[in-house]
Amino acid sequence: MPLVPKGDREELRLGPHHPGGSFPFGLLSNGTAGCRPTLIEPERLKDFGEEHLVNGDVKVFETKVVEAPEVRLMEPPKTRRVSEFRHTPKPQYLRFEDISAAAFRLQTGIQKTPCTYSRLSKQYGMEIYLKKEHLHYTGSVKERGVLYQLTCLTQEQQRKGVIVSTDCNFSMAVAHHAVELKIPVFVIMPSGCSSPRLRVYRDYGAMVISYGSTGQDSRSHARHLAKENGYLYLEEDESEVYLAGLGTVGMEIVEQVPKVDAVVVPAAGQYGLLAGTAAAIKHLNSQITVIGVEPEGFPLLLQSLKMDSPVKDMHSNPNKQLYRDLMERSLGVHVFQLAKKLVDKVISVRLARSDSVFHAWSNCLRVFLSCSEEDSLVAMLRFQEFERSTVDTEGAMGLAAILAGQLPELKGKKVAVVVSSANMELALVRQCVDRALVLDDRVSKFSVQLGEWPGDMAKLLDFLSREDVRLLDICHRTQSDRSDLFKSKVECVVETRDKSQSAQLRRTLSDRYPSICWLDR
Repeated sequence: MPLVPKGDREELRLGPHHPGGSFPFGLLSNGTAGCRPTLIEPERLKDFGEEHLVNGDVKVFETKVVEAPEVRLMEPPKTRRVSEFRHTPKPQYLRFEDISAAAFRLQTGIQKTPCTYSRLSKQYGMEIYLKKEHLHYTGSVKERGVLYQLTCLTQEQQRKGVIVSTDCNFSMAVAHHAVELKIPVFVIMPSGCSSPRLRVYRDYGAMVISYGSTGQDSRSHARHLAKENGYLYLEEDESEVYLAGLGTVGMEIVEQVPKVDAVVVPAAGQYGLLAGTAAAIKHLNSQITVIGVEPEGFPLLLQSLKMDSPVKDMHSNPNKQLYRDLMERSLGVHVFQLAKKLVDKVISVRLARSDSVFHAWSNCLRVFLSCSEEDSLVAMLRFQEFERSTVDTEGAMGLAAILAGQLPELKGKKVAVVVSSANMELALVRQCVDRALVLDDRVSKFSVQLGEWPGDMAKLLDFLSREDVRLLDICHRTQSDRSDLFKSKVECVVETRDKSQSAQLRRTLSDRYPSICWLDR
């Protein structure tokens, strides 16, 4: 039997114990004087008829006596093992060692994204540092988990190839990094996927196949192809490898922002990012507050924490255009347990203003927006104005919680906000910006009645010009009602610099034109 250092083993001594380890008639062993007492290793307890524990199962070993011993020793006193007095914790699902190993392997394939001081800090009374994960090649933080997951595949799996379905940040990351690692990758997309998105996957070098009319059709076909051809079907899950890769974000934040007080992480559609980041941060500094943010229209984690169990169906229909990765997402048991143990606070972004600002006309944006989406759109606008970068609604969710006044306890503190993604089509970006300007009280629409005298329209336009207001649209129509004979109605859409100028314009126009009507909602 190999020797084990004394400090690394549990010892069980037989016989009465005396200080100094001596006996009245010398040291005894099997009736022979002058020898050291035998040290019984835990794995040898079966030789003495004790219970031996193997993987939590109790196995009893019986000692068979071949012949009577020459010398019958006194029955030794019952001695209890040290492990019986010590509580052995269960192994953690995600260890910091896993995250550290992922960081070591990713350092050559993933860039360390900057975590820079934001110009919005003074405006909101706290030191805001933005962890810009949207600067990855595919525009998403999920590259970290995907690359580590691909590098951990066996050579046989890498040789056969991988297959993904649905259009999401995870699939884009798989398509890019699989090609970089010389792994065959196949992407199954529904026929309704837009051409620009399909072109992105083909530009990465993936084999793109259109199948079915819905995401469920493409997923079923992808699983069938994987089973028939030996491909490995990949989808976003809660495996230790994937979570460890995402957890490297937390390691970098602690390194880049010394003495950070809180970290705000978006949780919509990417609960693994929240769990992995919290695991890394809490191991490095348990005093750092970790806050998860999810949309009010789909508070999956918040409801799960209230129910103390992962909620499978929210019976909610979030906006498909704004929250692409949120569709058909679920919360796994392991991720839920990690979030429950490590995340200090989970909030759903809501509209903080009491007047429910919704200054928009019906055709401004075709999709209906809930209050949480309004905050995300305004946060997107702040990113473009102050950070000179374009992010999507999921990436702006962490900052949206601060803008909406949901985190007043962070005033005066050093806060890191994870900007997770920036994958939004250009046409939708333009709609979101237009909508955000309306929500921010910087684009307004009004109607006013003017006489049909020459110069009335010119006077209105001259007034708007002197107020330094930008005219976006104007419509002039003649009224047909009898009460409005010899009058015309003018509708204008104007843009102001900020809320204060908008308020000043409203007061001035109301004094000048008593018939003015502001077209809100």
